[in-house]
Amino acid sequence: MTASRLFKHIAACQGDEPWGSLLDAGTGPQSLAWVSSLETERWTAVTAQPGLVDGAEAFLTRPQRKNDCIVIGNWADPNLLAGQQFDTVLLDYFIGAIDAFAPFGQEALVQRLARSSRANLYIVGLEPYVPLVAEDEAGLFIGDLGRLRDACMLLARNRPYREHPAAWVADQLRGYGLTTLSIERFPLRHRSKFINSQLQICADHVDRLEDQGLVSALNEKVAQMRDKGLELVERYDGLAFGSEYVIHAAPATLL
Repeated sequence: MTASRLFKHIAACQGDEPWGSLLDAGTGPQSLAWVSSLETERWTAVTAQPGLVDGAEAFLTRPQRKNDCIVIGNWADPNLLAGQQFDTVLLDYFIGAIDAFAPFGQEALVQRLARSSRANLYIVGLEPYVPLVAEDEAGLFIGDLGRLRDACMLLARNRPYREHPAAWVADQLRGYGLTTLSIERFPLRHRSKFINSQLQICADHVDRLEDQGLVSALNEKVAQMRDKGLELVERYDGLAFGSEYVIHAAPATLL
């Protein structure tokens, strides 16, 4: 799984330093499984999706302890964990996803969460690719796939993710008094699972549209993209394009 290499890298950055109290600011099944496996004093996982709590036990690597907690909340709420600090803070695909819950709030929320870290801050993200038009066949297809996904979401009155590049994040952290210790990039190779998952997002949003002519045209486009994507994946043994990144930062006063 892609996530495992990112978490392994974070663990390597942490080294022998204790995790202490850990905040998973935008938790999901993968990060919750990883966080619950660590030797922490306690962990707090925040989600804006109540449904995750009901099935959380299925994702936990270790049983939840007395001081561990899953919090349902939106970081747009200034009272959410107000004033609390943690030794370690994890933002796993948080910056891109938060736009669906706190539109255009990335700057303020990254500042708020950066200052909640007493020792180590880890940010996992995706280099933006939808606004870019690649020249190679694989990159052009992946970009077109992302543009189709976002168009379907917008037509259904939903908000797509708004990814931010690692360089932007590092600049923000510097302004908040943190030092970036490392930026590691991980190239992506997309396979059929990714193609199908992105097109399923398209189909789910197209189903919400009232204009049946538009629905028919978009469904036809989704089918065409599926055929083309799967053919390209087989031809190139996966589509190499784009990258994820992990930023490790810490308060400058500790260094």
